[in-house]
Amino acid sequence: MDNITLAIILPISYFIIYQLVKLTLNHISPSKNTKRRPPLPPGPKPLPIIGNVLQIGPKPHRSFANLAKVYGPLISLRLGSVTTIIVSSSDVAKEMFLKNDQPLSSNRTIPNSVTAGDHHKLTMSWLPVSPKWRSFRKITTFHLLSPQRLDACSSLRQAKVQQLYEYVLECSRTGQAIDIGKAAFTTSLNLLSKLFFSLELAHHSSGKSQEFKDLIWNIMEDIGKPNISDYFPCLKWFDPSGIRRRLASNFEKLIEVFQGIIRQRLSLSSGANHKQTWPHLMAPGVRPPIFSINDDVKIFKKAPSSTILLTTYLSCMTQDIFDAGTDTTSSTFEWAMAELMRNPAMMERAQAELQQVLGKVSHIQESDIPKLPYLQAIIKETLRLHPPTVFLLPRKAETDVELCGHIVPRNAQILVNLWALGRDPTVWENPDEFLPERFLNCGIDVKGRDFGLLPFGAGRRICPGMNLAYRMLTLMLATLLQSFDWKLGDGVSPKQIDMDEKFGIALQKTKPLNIIPISKN
Repeated sequence: MDNITLAIILPISYFIIYQLVKLTLNHISPSKNTKRRPPLPPGPKPLPIIGNVLQIGPKPHRSFANLAKVYGPLISLRLGSVTTIIVSSSDVAKEMFLKNDQPLSSNRTIPNSVTAGDHHKLTMSWLPVSPKWRSFRKITTFHLLSPQRLDACSSLRQAKVQQLYEYVLECSRTGQAIDIGKAAFTTSLNLLSKLFFSLELAHHSSGKSQEFKDLIWNIMEDIGKPNISDYFPCLKWFDPSGIRRRLASNFEKLIEVFQGIIRQRLSLSSGANHKQTWPHLMAPGVRPPIFSINDDVKIFKKAPSSTILLTTYLSCMTQDIFDAGTDTTSSTFEWAMAELMRNPAMMERAQAELQQVLGKVSHIQESDIPKLPYLQAIIKETLRLHPPTVFLLPRKAETDVELCGHIVPRNAQILVNLWALGRDPTVWENPDEFLPERFLNCGIDVKGRDFGLLPFGAGRRICPGMNLAYRMLTLMLATLLQSFDWKLGDGVSPKQIDMDEKFGIALQKTKPLNIIPISKN
């Protein structure tokens, strides 16, 4: 029996059995609870068996935003057998995060795809709030990516941006067009690999960067892709679309790289006359986070001497950070450059600000960033229109929760549509236009306090890499605008730049942005 036949027969069988059991139980033991509870959020009427699956479309963020225009900012859908609640406005997001963050953030709805290799049990992104999750969160937030740690590593970021500058300068001398997204990806990848492993995984002039970029994008695309196995749990073992099998293969490829490096570092560490710690994974001269096998490995629930166990958890945690910190940063940077190429006057204004603040200083420093309000406005406007993730990773309601006068039932899946929040017309004037000026002389930031702009999420699960991403985006953009003018290929006008998008956890440009640098020196 082929996969298509299974995909048809099994959901029908599941639905019939489920309805028969439900009717039998109701007949035997009718509900005695006569108290009315709030209704489900409104939404389109589901079809038998498949529910609203056909209304997802190839770009769910746009489909759900259009449904919100009809049914309101909080809607409910039945995707197969899964009740799904979609949040599409800042007001609903505010009530969700300020009043109901705990019951709506402690658990995840786990896509069938990420169960490949038990990935959901090994990474902070998918773990429920638990001692293990808190330990991972502590390691990441306080030891790896705290503001103090980032300040100590500023010279490292400066060095990676300098490499980007030198690559672009060489291309300007030869008149070579640059794939700007790939260049930003290589910079982000090397920053993280140098930070954690004291080595670089790719070079601007090699094909290795593209291999990593394709691999990480394939992972991000498959995790975010609608999957029939998620809508009908009875199909999860069959994996009819093959997404879990593809992800298992790609996870294995990426983890194999990290495990090899970590095993080497742990081997070096085991020969030293001290505890095995994370310092060997850090850049020289940077005070490392405290991650002692003898102390913190208790979160792994096995013997602290298990190097295999430690290597598995470290490699999965590292993969989690690389997935979240490379493709999302580089795609946001590419969108920013694309918007500026389409709006030359805005690019000129940003360059004039850089010239006024920096003068003849050769390169921007992180301490200069607060003096550049228009450049920061460009970053914020890009994050509003092109958020690093389209939806926050799916949440699962712990209990029945009342939200904006409606019930979010226990075990429902909750999706926060960040793309729609950034275009909420009750918050943003001319929401579909790229207008950095809207962020001048206002206190809106990206730290999860302004609910119309949540590119990194909010609440207890806010992205721990937010500060690193923001610093890198600003440094890269300032460096390339300060030192270079930019032009499109012959015969291409700014308004002809393709702004179509590919859907995944992040949104990538369908066609890479290739532009030609012109050195100002």
